[in-house]
Amino acid sequence: MPLDALADATPAGVQIARPLVEVRDLNVRFVSRDSRTNAVNGVSFSLQAGEVLCIIGESGSGKSVTMRALMKMLPEGKTRIEGYLRVGEHLIADMTDRQMRAIRGAEVSMIFQEPMTALDPVCTIGQQIAETIMRHEGCSRKVADARALELLQVVRIPSPERRLKAYPHELSGGLRQRSMIAIALSCRPRLLLADEPTTALDATVQAQVLVLMRKLQRELGMAMIFVTHDLGVAAQIADKVAVMYAGRMVEYGPVAEVLNSPRHPYTRAMLASNVHGHARGEDLDTIPGSPPDMRRPIRGCAFAPRCKVARTSCAIEPPPVVHLGPDRYFACIANDASAEAAAT
Repeated sequence: MPLDALADATPAGVQIARPLVEVRDLNVRFVSRDSRTNAVNGVSFSLQAGEVLCIIGESGSGKSVTMRALMKMLPEGKTRIEGYLRVGEHLIADMTDRQMRAIRGAEVSMIFQEPMTALDPVCTIGQQIAETIMRHEGCSRKVADARALELLQVVRIPSPERRLKAYPHELSGGLRQRSMIAIALSCRPRLLLADEPTTALDATVQAQVLVLMRKLQRELGMAMIFVTHDLGVAAQIADKVAVMYAGRMVEYGPVAEVLNSPRHPYTRAMLASNVHGHARGEDLDTIPGSPPDMRRPIRGCAFAPRCKVARTSCAIEPPPVVHLGPDRYFACIANDASAEAAAT
């Protein structure tokens, strides 16, 4: 949501705390000799300390790219990033590699989708946690080892003394993910980024990890951006939800409002294709077609070819952003009569 729109909606005399995270008009392009991929287009949002934002959408919608732009972890030379990115007092786009290394892990941490590829296979879990602490806090190895043990206890890893000496391949998927959470929390970051951290886990372990992350986030007062394609996960963990499609945020707002009263046809379609307990025996709806090729220019609404309520103008005109409040909007031409008809 554009920040000037937020300002316009603020009553006179009301003071709003400066957001911990501000992203304005973020554009990310992947450029090669033969092609240009428009991965993220005009994304804007803000996040207060202690809030959880879930970004949901299909694979390829730009969720992970948005997160990696905040960490400045996109390949140099092949990536063009435009827009305003701020975390705390840090303007991310202006920071050097050395400056970014100083805040990664200390002020901004990330939990990756597959811990087996993110953890160092030749170092024990204890070594990896301790080295992160020593690097950012300059403490002794003895102090760092003690903190590492405490962190494994915090993330509820059984027999933590023994697990400190274990290598990643010696742990189950759930324990590896908890170990990665421990590493991410080791320096008490202000912002935690989680890129589909429970996708590879079975349902029982997934639920345990989600409850744990939400508990730790509240206790530490961190802001968190959680990427997922699972609406159930968003309902469980988020304060706000941003729905992305083809590199754009097409709907944004408080989690209860977005999931209970979705306004964008794509959000409605995702909810209709989800499994519900009361829909036993019924066929699930599907979203026809496929997401667009992001290497080609998109004219009009990117979702129009798959949309049940699309008008002729949807394929020609960019969808307008409809504001329903200071913290709630969606982008759709067919936003009133057609959208309401689709809901009935």
